[in-house]
Amino acid sequence: MDHTNLEAIKKIATAKKTDFKTINVKRFNPVIGGEVSGIDMSQPISKDQVAELRQALNEYHVLVFRDQKIDTEQQKEFARNFGTLRKMALEDIDGDDPEIVLIQASDASQFVAGEVWHTDGTASEQPAWAQMLHIHQIPEIGCGGDTVFANMHLAYEMLSPGMKEMLEGMTAIHDAALPWAGYEAPPNLPKIEHPIVVKHPETGAKMLYINPGFTTRILQLTEFESRAILEMLFRQIEHEVLLSCRVQWEAGTVVFWDNRCTQHRAIWDYYPYSRFGERVTLVGEKPYEKI
Repeated sequence: MDHTNLEAIKKIATAKKTDFKTINVKRFNPVIGGEVSGIDMSQPISKDQVAELRQALNEYHVLVFRDQKIDTEQQKEFARNFGTLRKMALEDIDGDDPEIVLIQASDASQFVAGEVWHTDGTASEQPAWAQMLHIHQIPEIGCGGDTVFANMHLAYEMLSPGMKEMLEGMTAIHDAALPWAGYEAPPNLPKIEHPIVVKHPETGAKMLYINPGFTTRILQLTEFESRAILEMLFRQIEHEVLLSCRVQWEAGTVVFWDNRCTQHRAIWDYYPYSRFGERVTLVGEKPYEKI
Protein backbone atom coordinates (compact mmCIF):
# COMPACT_ATOMS: atom_id res chain seq x y z
CA MET A 1 0.00 0.00 0.00
CA ASP A 2 1.40 3.40 -0.95
CA HIS A 3 1.84 6.44 1.28
CA THR A 4 -1.20 8.27 -0.16
CA ASN A 5 -3.50 5.42 0.84
CA LEU A 6 -2.10 5.21 4.36
CA GLU A 7 -2.57 8.93 4.92
CA ALA A 8 -6.13 8.77 3.58
CA ILE A 9 -7.01 5.88 5.87
CA LYS A 10 -5.46 7.64 8.86
CA LYS A 11 -7.43 10.82 8.11
CA ILE A 12 -10.75 8.94 8.08
CA ALA A 13 -9.88 6.59 10.95
CA THR A 14 -8.83 9.33 13.36
CA ALA A 15 -11.66 11.77 12.63
CA LYS A 16 -13.37 12.81 15.85
CA LYS A 17 -16.57 10.91 16.66
CA THR A 18 -19.55 12.30 18.54
CA ASP A 19 -20.02 11.34 22.18
CA PHE A 20 -23.70 10.37 22.00
CA LYS A 21 -26.06 10.73 24.95
CA THR A 22 -29.10 8.62 23.94
CA ILE A 23 -27.45 5.79 21.97
CA ASN A 24 -24.24 3.79 22.04
CA VAL A 25 -22.21 3.06 18.89
CA LYS A 26 -19.36 0.55 18.75
CA ARG A 27 -17.08 0.78 15.73
CA PHE A 28 -16.90 -2.12 13.29
CA ASN A 29 -13.46 -1.00 12.12
CA PRO A 30 -11.54 2.28 11.80
CA VAL A 31 -13.19 3.56 8.60
CA ILE A 32 -16.81 2.39 8.26
CA GLY A 33 -19.62 0.79 10.25
CA GLY A 34 -20.93 0.87 13.78
CA GLU A 35 -23.10 -1.40 15.92
CA VAL A 36 -25.83 0.52 17.76
CA SER A 37 -27.29 -0.34 21.14
CA GLY A 38 -29.91 1.44 23.18
CA ILE A 39 -32.59 1.34 20.48
CA ASP A 40 -35.74 -0.82 20.44
CA MET A 41 -37.35 -0.41 17.03
CA SER A 42 -40.63 -1.82 18.27
CA GLN A 43 -41.10 1.31 20.40
CA PRO A 44 -41.32 5.01 19.48
CA ILE A 45 -38.02 6.85 19.66
CA SER A 46 -37.40 10.42 20.79
CA LYS A 47 -36.41 13.40 18.65
CA ASP A 48 -33.00 13.35 20.35
CA GLN A 49 -32.50 9.71 19.34
CA VAL A 50 -33.52 10.49 15.75
CA ALA A 51 -31.01 13.35 15.65
CA GLU A 52 -28.24 11.22 17.12
CA LEU A 53 -28.90 8.35 14.73
CA ARG A 54 -28.70 10.74 11.78
CA GLN A 55 -25.40 12.05 13.13
CA ALA A 56 -24.14 8.50 13.65
CA LEU A 57 -25.05 7.68 10.05
CA ASN A 58 -23.02 10.69 8.89
CA GLU A 59 -20.01 9.48 10.89
CA TYR A 60 -20.20 5.69 10.46
CA HIS A 61 -22.26 5.43 7.22
CA VAL A 62 -23.50 1.92 8.14
CA LEU A 63 -25.41 1.25 11.37
CA VAL A 64 -26.15 -2.28 12.61
CA PHE A 65 -28.92 -3.07 15.11
CA ARG A 66 -29.11 -6.56 16.65
CA ASP A 67 -31.96 -8.58 18.17
CA GLN A 68 -34.78 -6.39 16.87
CA LYS A 69 -38.16 -8.05 17.36
CA ILE A 70 -40.23 -6.08 14.88
CA ASP A 71 -42.79 -6.71 12.17
CA THR A 72 -43.05 -5.01 8.79
CA GLU A 73 -45.20 -2.13 10.00
CA GLN A 74 -42.84 -1.41 12.90
CA GLN A 75 -39.87 -1.40 10.54
CA LYS A 76 -41.63 1.09 8.27
CA GLU A 77 -42.71 3.26 11.20
CA PHE A 78 -39.14 3.40 12.51
CA ALA A 79 -37.77 4.30 9.06
CA ARG A 80 -40.30 7.13 8.65
CA ASN A 81 -38.49 8.99 11.45
CA PHE A 82 -35.83 9.73 8.82
CA GLY A 83 -37.87 10.61 5.74
CA THR A 84 -40.39 9.48 3.18
CA LEU A 85 -40.53 5.83 2.13
CA ARG A 86 -40.36 5.06 -1.56
CA LYS A 87 -43.48 3.43 -2.99
CA MET A 88 -43.01 1.23 -6.02
CA ALA A 89 -45.51 0.89 -8.82
CA LEU A 90 -47.84 -2.05 -8.22
CA GLU A 91 -46.54 -3.88 -11.30
CA ASP A 92 -43.00 -3.74 -9.86
CA ILE A 93 -43.58 -5.06 -6.36
CA ASP A 94 -42.65 -8.64 -5.50
CA GLY A 95 -45.00 -8.95 -2.53
CA ASP A 96 -48.16 -7.10 -1.56
CA ASP A 97 -46.65 -3.94 -0.09
CA PRO A 98 -45.32 -1.18 -2.41
CA GLU A 99 -43.04 0.17 0.36
CA ILE A 100 -41.25 -3.17 0.90
CA VAL A 101 -38.62 -4.88 -1.27
CA LEU A 102 -38.34 -8.58 -0.52
CA ILE A 103 -34.75 -9.84 -0.29
CA GLN A 104 -34.87 -13.60 -0.73
CA ALA A 105 -32.95 -16.55 -2.09
CA SER A 106 -33.45 -20.32 -1.96
CA ASP A 107 -32.46 -23.52 -3.72
CA ALA A 108 -34.60 -22.35 -6.64
CA SER A 109 -32.55 -19.17 -7.16
CA GLN A 110 -30.41 -18.84 -10.29
CA PHE A 111 -28.75 -15.68 -8.97
CA VAL A 112 -29.24 -13.11 -6.23
CA ALA A 113 -29.60 -9.38 -6.66
CA GLY A 114 -26.70 -7.25 -5.52
CA GLU A 115 -23.74 -9.60 -6.01
CA VAL A 116 -21.89 -6.82 -7.88
CA TRP A 117 -20.63 -3.75 -6.02
CA HIS A 118 -23.30 -1.07 -6.38
CA THR A 119 -25.08 1.92 -4.90
CA ASP A 120 -28.82 1.41 -5.10
CA GLY A 121 -30.79 3.30 -7.72
CA THR A 122 -28.13 5.65 -9.08
CA ALA A 123 -29.72 5.52 -12.54
CA SER A 124 -32.60 7.51 -11.08
CA GLU A 125 -32.77 11.30 -10.95
CA GLN A 126 -33.31 11.12 -7.20
CA PRO A 127 -31.57 8.00 -5.84
CA ALA A 128 -32.35 6.70 -2.36
CA TRP A 129 -30.55 8.56 0.40
CA ALA A 130 -30.71 5.56 2.75
CA GLN A 131 -31.85 1.95 2.95
CA MET A 132 -32.91 -0.21 5.88
CA LEU A 133 -32.82 -4.02 5.62
CA HIS A 134 -34.30 -6.37 8.23
CA ILE A 135 -33.25 -10.01 7.90
CA HIS A 136 -35.84 -12.50 9.16
CA GLN A 137 -34.26 -15.80 8.09
CA ILE A 138 -30.62 -16.77 7.71
CA PRO A 139 -29.31 -20.00 6.12
CA GLU A 140 -30.05 -23.15 8.12
CA ILE A 141 -26.33 -23.79 8.50
CA GLY A 142 -26.18 -20.61 10.59
CA CYS A 143 -23.77 -18.60 8.48
CA GLY A 144 -23.41 -17.08 5.04
CA GLY A 145 -25.08 -14.24 3.20
CA ASP A 146 -22.91 -11.45 4.60
CA THR A 147 -23.06 -7.95 3.09
CA VAL A 148 -19.90 -5.91 2.50
CA PHE A 149 -20.06 -2.10 2.57
CA ALA A 150 -17.40 0.31 1.26
CA ASN A 151 -16.74 3.96 2.17
CA MET A 152 -16.84 6.24 -0.90
CA HIS A 153 -15.40 9.21 1.02
CA LEU A 154 -12.30 7.10 1.64
CA ALA A 155 -12.29 5.85 -1.98
CA TYR A 156 -12.01 9.49 -3.04
CA GLU A 157 -9.36 10.37 -0.44
CA MET A 158 -7.19 7.44 -1.58
CA LEU A 159 -6.87 8.88 -5.10
CA SER A 160 -3.75 10.82 -6.07
CA PRO A 161 -3.99 14.63 -6.29
CA GLY A 162 -3.68 14.38 -10.07
CA MET A 163 -6.55 11.89 -10.38
CA LYS A 164 -8.76 13.98 -8.09
CA GLU A 165 -8.11 17.06 -10.21
CA MET A 166 -8.91 15.19 -13.42
CA LEU A 167 -12.18 13.68 -12.17
CA GLU A 168 -13.65 16.80 -10.56
CA GLY A 169 -16.11 18.35 -13.00
CA MET A 170 -16.51 15.16 -15.03
CA THR A 171 -19.81 13.31 -15.33
CA ALA A 172 -20.81 9.72 -15.97
CA ILE A 173 -23.83 7.86 -17.28
CA HIS A 174 -25.75 5.56 -14.90
CA ASP A 175 -27.92 3.01 -16.71
CA ALA A 176 -30.56 0.86 -14.98
CA ALA A 177 -30.37 -1.65 -17.84
CA LEU A 178 -26.79 -2.63 -16.94
CA PRO A 179 -27.73 -5.23 -14.27
CA TRP A 180 -30.01 -6.90 -16.84
CA ALA A 181 -27.18 -7.74 -19.26
CA GLY A 182 -27.90 -11.21 -20.64
CA TYR A 183 -31.55 -11.11 -19.55
CA GLU A 184 -34.69 -9.54 -20.97
CA ALA A 185 -34.85 -6.11 -19.33
CA PRO A 186 -38.13 -4.40 -18.44
CA PRO A 187 -39.10 -1.52 -20.75
CA ASN A 188 -38.34 2.15 -20.09
CA LEU A 189 -35.54 1.71 -17.58
CA PRO A 190 -33.98 5.04 -16.57
CA LYS A 191 -30.59 6.34 -17.67
CA ILE A 192 -29.10 9.55 -16.29
CA GLU A 193 -25.93 11.64 -16.02
CA HIS A 194 -24.41 12.34 -12.59
CA PRO A 195 -21.17 14.04 -11.46
CA ILE A 196 -18.31 11.65 -10.65
CA VAL A 197 -17.21 13.62 -7.57
CA VAL A 198 -19.89 15.15 -5.36
CA LYS A 199 -20.21 16.60 -1.88
CA HIS A 200 -22.28 14.90 0.79
CA PRO A 201 -25.33 17.14 1.34
CA GLU A 202 -25.07 17.06 5.15
CA THR A 203 -21.33 16.90 5.88
CA GLY A 204 -19.91 18.59 2.77
CA ALA A 205 -17.28 15.83 2.47
CA LYS A 206 -16.27 14.85 -1.07
CA MET A 207 -16.92 11.32 -2.35
CA LEU A 208 -16.78 9.22 -5.49
CA TYR A 209 -20.18 8.78 -7.10
CA ILE A 210 -19.68 5.92 -9.55
CA ASN A 211 -20.33 2.20 -9.15
CA PRO A 212 -19.92 -0.93 -11.31
CA GLY A 213 -23.57 -1.86 -10.86
CA PHE A 214 -24.89 1.08 -12.89
CA THR A 215 -22.11 3.36 -14.19
CA THR A 216 -21.30 2.82 -17.88
CA ARG A 217 -19.41 5.78 -19.35
CA ILE A 218 -17.48 8.95 -18.46
CA LEU A 219 -18.80 11.50 -20.93
CA GLN A 220 -15.75 13.77 -21.12
CA LEU A 221 -13.43 10.92 -22.22
CA THR A 222 -13.20 8.66 -25.23
CA GLU A 223 -14.81 5.26 -24.84
CA PHE A 224 -11.38 3.63 -24.45
CA GLU A 225 -10.26 6.17 -21.84
CA SER A 226 -13.55 5.87 -19.99
CA ARG A 227 -13.30 2.09 -19.75
CA ALA A 228 -9.74 2.33 -18.43
CA ILE A 229 -10.50 4.94 -15.76
CA LEU A 230 -13.72 3.28 -14.60
CA GLU A 231 -12.00 -0.11 -14.41
CA MET A 232 -9.24 1.40 -12.26
CA LEU A 233 -11.77 3.01 -9.90
CA PHE A 234 -13.90 -0.15 -9.71
CA ARG A 235 -10.84 -2.34 -8.98
CA GLN A 236 -9.81 -0.03 -6.13
CA ILE A 237 -13.23 -0.45 -4.50
CA GLU A 238 -13.29 -4.21 -5.12
CA HIS A 239 -9.80 -5.06 -3.93
CA GLU A 240 -8.97 -2.51 -1.23
CA VAL A 241 -10.13 -4.33 1.89
CA LEU A 242 -9.38 -1.33 4.11
CA LEU A 243 -12.27 0.57 2.49
CA SER A 244 -14.89 -1.79 3.80
CA CYS A 245 -16.66 -3.60 6.60
CA ARG A 246 -18.43 -6.97 6.43
CA VAL A 247 -21.77 -7.38 8.22
CA GLN A 248 -22.64 -10.87 9.43
CA TRP A 249 -26.38 -11.28 9.57
CA GLU A 250 -28.46 -12.93 12.26
CA ALA A 251 -32.24 -13.24 12.36
CA GLY A 252 -33.46 -9.96 13.84
CA THR A 253 -30.54 -7.88 12.53
CA VAL A 254 -31.41 -4.55 10.92
CA VAL A 255 -28.85 -2.56 8.92
CA PHE A 256 -29.41 1.12 8.14
CA TRP A 257 -26.98 2.59 5.62
CA ASP A 258 -26.32 5.93 3.93
CA ASN A 259 -26.78 5.04 0.26
CA ARG A 260 -25.19 8.31 -0.86
CA CYS A 261 -21.64 7.64 0.33
CA THR A 262 -21.41 3.84 0.32
CA GLN A 263 -21.38 0.90 -2.02
CA HIS A 264 -22.31 -2.64 -1.03
CA ARG A 265 -22.44 -6.16 -2.35
CA ALA A 266 -24.22 -9.32 -1.21
CA ILE A 267 -22.14 -12.47 -0.67
CA TRP A 268 -24.07 -15.46 -2.05
CA ASP A 269 -22.14 -18.21 -0.29
CA TYR A 270 -25.03 -20.21 1.17
CA TYR A 271 -26.64 -21.99 -1.82
CA PRO A 272 -28.81 -24.15 -1.65
CA TYR A 273 -29.97 -22.74 1.69
CA SER A 274 -32.48 -19.91 2.09
CA ARG A 275 -32.27 -16.31 3.29
CA PHE A 276 -35.13 -13.82 3.62
CA GLY A 277 -35.47 -10.17 4.55
CA GLU A 278 -37.42 -6.98 3.94
CA ARG A 279 -35.95 -3.65 2.85
CA VAL A 280 -37.35 -0.14 2.91
CA THR A 281 -35.97 2.79 0.93
CA LEU A 282 -35.87 6.44 1.95
CA VAL A 283 -36.48 8.85 -0.92
CA GLY A 284 -33.44 10.96 -1.73
CA GLU A 285 -32.55 13.97 -3.81
CA LYS A 286 -30.59 14.74 -6.93
CA PRO A 287 -26.89 14.01 -6.26
CA TYR A 288 -25.87 16.27 -4.36
CA GLU A 289 -23.51 19.10 -5.07
CA LYS A 290 -21.39 18.99 -8.20
CA ILE A 291 -17.78 19.98 -7.57
